Amino acid sequence: MRRALQLAAAGPWPDPNPRVGCVVVAPDGTVVGEGFHRGAGTPHAEAEALGAAGLAARGATAYVTLEPCSHRGRTGPCADALVEAGVARVVFAQSDPNPDAAGGAERLHAAGLHVTGGVLADEAGALNDRWARTVALGRPLVTWKLATTLDGRSAAADGTSQWITDEVARADVHRLRATRDAVLVGTGTVLADDPRLTVRLPDGSLAPRQPLRAVMGLREVPAGARVDDAAGTVVRLTTRNPGEALDRLWHRGVRDVWLEGGPTLAAAFLRAGLVDDVYAYVAPTLLGAGRAAVDDLGIGTLADARRLELADAAVVGGAVRIHAVAPPSPVTPSATGTATVADTTASTPAPAPAKA
Repeated sequence: MRRALQLAAAGPWPDPNPRVGCVVVAPDGTVVGEGFHRGAGTPHAEAEALGAAGLAARGATAYVTLEPCSHRGRTGPCADALVEAGVARVVFAQSDPNPDAAGGAERLHAAGLHVTGGVLADEAGALNDRWARTVALGRPLVTWKLATTLDGRSAAADGTSQWITDEVARADVHRLRATRDAVLVGTGTVLADDPRLTVRLPDGSLAPRQPLRAVMGLREVPAGARVDDAAGTVVRLTTRNPGEALDRLWHRGVRDVWLEGGPTLAAAFLRAGLVDDVYAYVAPTLLGAGRAAVDDLGIGTLADARRLELADAAVVGGAVRIHAVAPPSPVTPSATGTATVADTTASTPAPAPAKA
């Protein structure tokens, strides 16, 4: 099973599907097939391992990091493939939390196979933690990134915001941005800051894999905006509703969103209960005035403060990076999203968000 977990870790994330590894072992203990899932639309780990094993799969034991699926999507049910291959025993780690795919263990039992579950389940669950959270929520996970001064300012009184943090912190942001499959900002940020929203390597070159770039809002993005310059996909989400924006991204296969919008967009997602993780880069700088890191959340008393759970804190360059996780929100997220981004029609864009 540890070998199967190693294989699973080679699979892609973000992806609509979980990372899964499979090892097929003959009765004499010989490994006759290995495989892992390489992303949506490709063979599942079990199919790849069975293909490698061939006829040697008959009477063998299959070790799988996730309960074999019982449903037909782009590929057939893995439970059926194991039965048809003549496997005698299946050992899996994590039960499938996806109700659409669960039930494979029962299907294998019914076919007469010996089935054991729960082996190294915690390790398998940790590997697919973010995927399992998206399944439970039925929407993409949202990570809000902000850069702020010690006194909570994202921009000075004159609107300047580049750069509150140093190059080391900015490189760290690019490293984390690369682990998501979409970067989301509002049209206000595009108009004020003209960002590229790409992932760049430490030498300044573009990373081979670029997340989808999403711009949300009702205002037009001007021709020649730098968000359209680089390779990769750019999506316009003509809505001010965070829930609607996430729903559209979900149906494009997006499972992990990196939210880099300004204070207005961040406040809309927070009010709607649609922020799951926060990465805050806090620089030892004071401004005393200027744009707050987040707009009004409708909180009038300390007792109602939105408190996050501290996951990690580290010194990154000349800033402190705080990673916090949002507990289940007291706000009930809705598909329509009652919290929306303010529709500003001012001719002068709002100050740009701080960059990290």
